[in-house]
Amino acid sequence: MSPAGRALNNSLVMTARSIRLSTRNVDAVFTSLMLPVMLMLIFVYLFGGAIRTGTGEPYVSYVVPGVLLLCAGFGSSGTAVSVNEDLKGGIIDRLRSLDVGGASILAGHVAASTVRNAVSTVLVLGVALLIGFRPSPTLPAALAAAGLLLAFIVAISWLAAVVGLLTKSPEAAGSFSFFMMFLTYPSSTFAPIDTMPTWIHAFAYNQPVTPVIESLRGLLLGEPVGSDPWVALAWCAGILLGALGLSGRLFRRRTA
Repeated sequence: MSPAGRALNNSLVMTARSIRLSTRNVDAVFTSLMLPVMLMLIFVYLFGGAIRTGTGEPYVSYVVPGVLLLCAGFGSSGTAVSVNEDLKGGIIDRLRSLDVGGASILAGHVAASTVRNAVSTVLVLGVALLIGFRPSPTLPAALAAAGLLLAFIVAISWLAAVVGLLTKSPEAAGSFSFFMMFLTYPSSTFAPIDTMPTWIHAFAYNQPVTPVIESLRGLLLGEPVGSDPWVALAWCAGILLGALGLSGRLFRRRTA
C-alpha cells in the first residue's frame, strides 16, 4: 500500500475507533445532542415573544441557523476532550508504535466529530420542523447551506483538536464548548446585532459566527445573502489552515 493509501486507511480506522468510543460515553453524547435543542425551545417559547427581529418570519426561523452552529460548538468540544484523553492515557504512544501517524489520529477524531455533528444537526432540524420552522431553499441553496455548515464543523473540530493538544486535562479541554457558546451570543444568533449596544457592534459583525449564521439564514429562507457566504468560507478556511498547522506542531511537541 502506498503512503497515502496507508494514511487514508489509518484515518478510517481511527474514525471508527472514535465513533465506538463516543457510543460508550452515552451521557456526553446525550448532552451534546439535547442541549442545543433545549436552548432552541427555551428561546422560541420563553424569550421569542419578546424579541423583534424585523424579518417578518417566525422567531423559530430566525434562531434555527444559530442553533445549528451551537450544535457544532458542543459537538466539537468532545473532540478536544477525546484528543486530550488519548494523550493522558498513553494510547497515542501505542498507536505510533504501530506506525500510525499523528495526522491520521487527529483526522479520525475530527471525522468522528463531523459524524456526531451531522446527527445533532438532523435532530435539531427535525425538532425545528415540529415547532414551526419552514425553510424554503432551492436545491442549490440547500446544498450550499449544507456545504457551508460542513466547512464550519470541520474547521471548528480541527480547532478543538488544537485545544485538546494544548490543555493539560480533559476537564480543561471540555471548556472549549463555553468558548463556542460565548461567540454565538455577541452575534446575530438570537437577536439582530443592531439591537445591541453600539460598542459591541464591531466585534459582533466581524467575528466568524455572524457571517456563517447570516449565510445559513438567507440560504435556508430563500433570502439574499450578498457576500456573506464568501466571508464565511474565508473564516472557515483561515481557521482550518491555522488549526492544521498548529495541530501538527503541537502533536510533535506533546509526543516527542
